[in-house]
Amino acid sequence: MHTLKLFSAALAPGVCLLLGPGLAAQRRWWSPLQSSIFIVLWLAATLVNMWVGVSKAGYSIKDEAPVALLVFAVPAFTSILIWWRNLLPEPQCLGH
Repeated sequence: MHTLKLFSAALAPGVCLLLGPGLAAQRRWWSPLQSSIFIVLWLAATLVNMWVGVSKAGYSIKDEAPVALLVFAVPAFTSILIWWRNLLPEPQCLGH
């Protein structure tokens, strides 16, 4: 259940940001720097979560490592996907 909470906390802003460019006039709002900062911060949060699972909940590192990898990889991939989608050229209207 805790992993599900972490996923929803990380994916909700990612989904909003992914849908945002289609609704906004300005599309160039996500940079590689922002993705890098998010990934570093999310890695730190994932490692803290793993440490809590090992030290407080009594799980072994072997049990926590696959979960931590999944918890980190999904939001990190989403951030990279948003950055990559923002690099795509803006659609041009034909005839204008």
